[in-house]
Amino acid sequence: MELFWLEHKKLWRKASARAAVLLCFAYIVIFCGVLTYQWFGFGSSDDVTSAFGNNFDGYAMIRSYQARAESYGEYLTDASFQQMVRDIQADNTRGVYWEHQDSRSSVSSYLSQLYPELEDTEDPFPILMEYYVDSAKLTDFYGRRQAALEEFLHLQGQGTGAEWAMLLAMNDKVEEPFRFGWTAGWQDLLGSALPDMGVIMAVFLAIALAPTFSGEWHNDTAPLLLTMARGWRRLALAKVLSGLAFAAELFMLLAAGGIAAQLIYLGTAGWDMPIQVIKLLAVAPMNMLQAEIYEYAFALLGAIGFAGVVMLLSSLVKSNVLSLLLSLAAVYGPMIAANYLPMWAQKALDLIPLVGSSADIFRTNTFHIFGKYIWSPYLLITVPVLIGLACTPFAVLKWSRRQRA
Repeated sequence: MELFWLEHKKLWRKASARAAVLLCFAYIVIFCGVLTYQWFGFGSSDDVTSAFGNNFDGYAMIRSYQARAESYGEYLTDASFQQMVRDIQADNTRGVYWEHQDSRSSVSSYLSQLYPELEDTEDPFPILMEYYVDSAKLTDFYGRRQAALEEFLHLQGQGTGAEWAMLLAMNDKVEEPFRFGWTAGWQDLLGSALPDMGVIMAVFLAIALAPTFSGEWHNDTAPLLLTMARGWRRLALAKVLSGLAFAAELFMLLAAGGIAAQLIYLGTAGWDMPIQVIKLLAVAPMNMLQAEIYEYAFALLGAIGFAGVVMLLSSLVKSNVLSLLLSLAAVYGPMIAANYLPMWAQKALDLIPLVGSSADIFRTNTFHIFGKYIWSPYLLITVPVLIGLACTPFAVLKWSRRQRA
């Protein structure tokens, strides 16, 4: 334990590690959190040519968006949906346009997916459906959603057999009618901010942890290590545990800042809405809070798994630069290559730490393993951390052998 604390203090004293933590916190919590809420994400529109032209009034605008959504009642029904469309059309005739972050974005998505036959395809200059559709025809919302979901699964090649039955069984657990509120804030958080968190963390984890073993060669400390009474293997284990702890600590710092910003700006309103109000054809019976917990867990376990991979790569080479490049290639290389690979290969690459996306909870992706269909988020949250932990003993053994040699 004493050796672990010494290595952990040594890691945190490194200028590169401190700079990585500071820059990562600034980008994820300040830029993607506070400034997004207050300014370019949810501030009122000023210069329509740029999000950065928004006004610095996000807090007040978010409260107005939430109040408007609450005016339609607690649940999303045919009547409340029709009223939203009527309000959009009434405001449009008065020259008042709803903000993109308001309920209009959800309305537009629901109309295009559930009522495609109402779209005016003959107009040479088409406008959004919510501006002209007859609201009286917007009926049977949930029946149409079920039909649209089944059609989507057929188009995806998931419309038969055990996979079809599994996905529909998940969907049957989704409570209807949906609880409804302001969705844009949760959509930004669950669809963008948290799924991108792991990809961003990967850069800074690589910077901090890539020199874990290669740095000993870079600093020419091998002669000193040869005199250690506690052995190279115990030292290597302490380094590995220190690296894993660093990854967890970085995550906790980012999560604490992100949750604080979320509570200040979004509050707790809408935590019990189902994720289907964001992605209508999602099948997971999860509400917003459950989805957020999953996505944070995905980032934490992915970061720990990635830390294990980085330290294994560090033990294989003697150059800090090469170790860093290999670490970055381990996460960004598969993302680039995935565009040129068949679907089964893309799914396999998603199991590499921080390569997959926590946004898979909104999708119907599955893995077919030993004759069983498994919903992809179950594996995306477990396999990456297992891969990283499996790398750690090999990192210890490889570095110990190099030291003895």
